[in-house]
Amino acid sequence: MNNLVKFILEKKKKKKGVPFCAYIYDLKALRNHVVKVVKHLPDNCFMYYAVKANAHPNIISALAPIVHGFEVASGGEIRKVRAVCPEAELIFGGPGKVDDELHEAITKKVKYIHVESLQELNRLKEIVHHRRDKVSILLRVNLRDALPVGRLQMAGTATQFGIDELEVETVLAEALEDRYIQVAGFHFHALSNNLDKEEHLRFISHCYEKSEMWAERFGIPISVVNVGGGIGINYDDVEKQFSWSSFTEKLSEYLPKKENFPALYFECGRYLTAFSGYYIAEVLDIKQNHGKWFVILRGGSHHFRLPAAWKHNHPFEVIEVDDWPYSFSRPELCRERITVAGELCTPNDILARDVFIERLQIGDLLLFQMAGAYGWDISHRDFLSHSYPQQLFME
Repeated sequence: MNNLVKFILEKKKKKKGVPFCAYIYDLKALRNHVVKVVKHLPDNCFMYYAVKANAHPNIISALAPIVHGFEVASGGEIRKVRAVCPEAELIFGGPGKVDDELHEAITKKVKYIHVESLQELNRLKEIVHHRRDKVSILLRVNLRDALPVGRLQMAGTATQFGIDELEVETVLAEALEDRYIQVAGFHFHALSNNLDKEEHLRFISHCYEKSEMWAERFGIPISVVNVGGGIGINYDDVEKQFSWSSFTEKLSEYLPKKENFPALYFECGRYLTAFSGYYIAEVLDIKQNHGKWFVILRGGSHHFRLPAAWKHNHPFEVIEVDDWPYSFSRPELCRERITVAGELCTPNDILARDVFIERLQIGDLLLFQMAGAYGWDISHRDFLSHSYPQQLFME
């Protein structure tokens, strides 16, 4: 952390007179973390990075030699990965793929396409017949039960994702009739930000049971069971995180007890990149309204939307800054509870609410931890047309 603070203060000095605001990514920490994640996987288990979590080319480049491939969810993400990694394995998902994206996926040699509905399958069949190209698919299933609980649910309830479990056999039969379509297995991404490893293990076992049931019923071999991502980050208690090592130690017990079982694919994003990214914003103002203290930042949810979207207090720490360029006295707070707000003209621009701080002055920096995933990529960056934060990388 000392190296990070030193790096931040050096970058701030170079922006003298301009309130500091930046994302910083620790690429060495990112590589070390993901190497450990992949190393702990049992045999026949594979990790694909979900590009939607953070699509910066430097992040993709750092992960390319470590992960087994990339999960993409648009033609734009296909192009982003291919620009950095022309030969990387890609898996293409998403509930609203247009024909041009399906053409692009085939042209750019995506390994698997997640088919989300009978309608999407029918469009894909027309495309491959016109091209006379074969394509491998995974059927994405919206399971009915035995699902863990996460911050966001994609399955186990009525959502726009996947094929209702009750309709899978109908879609599977249609897919198997086509000579250009190869059904390689099933895809079950069901939730976001699960923190319970026991539930996740049971979920994986359930996915295998369903996959083997359909494979036996239709007399087909399958090579892949894709359980997506969903491994969570504890933003409320940074000391109590999902234990990947203990999860993978027990994972083998939940895999099929036979040789040549279908490969298990993970598509993690948040769990891979969150820890190595930081959002830093300078304190512009401190004021009291209706008996509450508010801290106003150069920045906010237009740069870092995650806290406002999930309505949580994002963990941060104060970096003290000595410089004070004004002639009037420097306002400060000591041992108070504050609400951290951004510079937008909306009361929803809140990054943390009613949080205790020991000491804070205008001109100090707030360092938001675990900001390497679903930060800049999901933010409404052009609302009010404020300038963008710097994107900085440290080794």
